[in-house]
Amino acid sequence: MKKLLLAALPLALLATIPSAEAHRAWLVPSSTVLATEDSWVTFDAAVSNEIFHFDYRPMSIENFQVIGPTGSNYTLVNHALGELRGQADLQLSDAGTYRIYTASHALTARWVDADGQRGMYPPRGQQATVAGLQAALPANAQELTISESSRRIETFVTAGAPSLQALTPSGVGLELHPITHPNDLFAGEMAEFQLLIDGEPAVGAEIVIIRAHTRFRDNQEEIELATDDQGHFTITWPQAGLYWLNASYRDDRAKAPATQRVGSYTATFEVLPF
Repeated sequence: MKKLLLAALPLALLATIPSAEAHRAWLVPSSTVLATEDSWVTFDAAVSNEIFHFDYRPMSIENFQVIGPTGSNYTLVNHALGELRGQADLQLSDAGTYRIYTASHALTARWVDADGQRGMYPPRGQQATVAGLQAALPANAQELTISESSRRIETFVTAGAPSLQALTPSGVGLELHPITHPNDLFAGEMAEFQLLIDGEPAVGAEIVIIRAHTRFRDNQEEIELATDDQGHFTITWPQAGLYWLNASYRDDRAKAPATQRVGSYTATFEVLPF
């Protein structure tokens, strides 16, 4: 069993993603819509209890990537990592829309050993390796569950007229296909999006949307949605402001040797006054 499992593990899937299950990870831009190209945007990234408030730990932006209006990659500069937030800058050198994101994939395993003790791999905060998984997996593992998981965190900014090139889905993991442009959102108006899992509609994905500044109100005012049979969902934005969106997905259509497929998607949107 071990040999078959390890032989089938793609090395690219063994990179783990920092866990933030008890907190919320996010990337927020200083601006999302600018009048002209050649402007600058600063990004803050953190894991926190309160949405868009630095109260737990930083998230490095070193691994974030940028796809711009031409469809090519752009570079974040001036990286900094403080005690509570990570930062970087992006020059919008071309007119159009930019997608700033990090996307990762991993295989995780859970089991019960011969003594009835539950085990998991990799340990929290550690990177998975083939050797590490081989050493961790008991010879007689019971209730073995192997998950193929994906996580994406992103936001969008536009200089000048919006464009679509950067919005093309990659076909890998859980991701957003915007029907409504993500930098064309207004309070009181309905927006439509589609969630995809490995390029196909993510049917029944669960979505939570929270407006910023939760620490200044008694109720988080969570908006809970689910995708339809085409992976679509709609939202009418209740008021202007920054919004944190998180979607989760799970099914049993993972590629062997995984037994389930799990996806997490997080995005920051700015909704403007009408």
